Amino acid sequence: MSADCLFCKIVRGEIPCAKVYENDAVLAFLDIAPVNKGHTLVIPKAHHADIYDLPPALGAQLLEAVQAVGASFKGALGATGMNLGMNNGASAGQMVFHAHWHLIPRFEGDGLSLWPQKSYANIDEMSELARKIASYIR
Repeated sequence: MSADCLFCKIVRGEIPCAKVYENDAVLAFLDIAPVNKGHTLVIPKAHHADIYDLPPALGAQLLEAVQAVGASFKGALGATGMNLGMNNGASAGQMVFHAHWHLIPRFEGDGLSLWPQKSYANIDEMSELARKIASYIR
């Protein structure tokens, strides 16, 4: 754990949270500035800065929590959908550098929309970029 990390302090009980789920490796709690009421953060209890720092073995436990919390939104909140997001790096909007997923309950007509989409010039540009990305995957 990191001594000065906000989420590590929550895990240690130094800062209170509205807990919705917990197991040995994972904690889920309500976001203090929700996009919609019920907006929940799912975090590993161990400090990992972002997705690139997470051990793959921890992924199954995190996914289990995401599924359990997300499924609860239907009955508890009447949600008709859910957005799942994770910001990695400051340029992507990450403000707390402890890996975490945002689970945002969605409701018909809630006024939220996704980001604006862009396009490729043509299939060749798209294919070349796909090849380039694939060449960096280990």
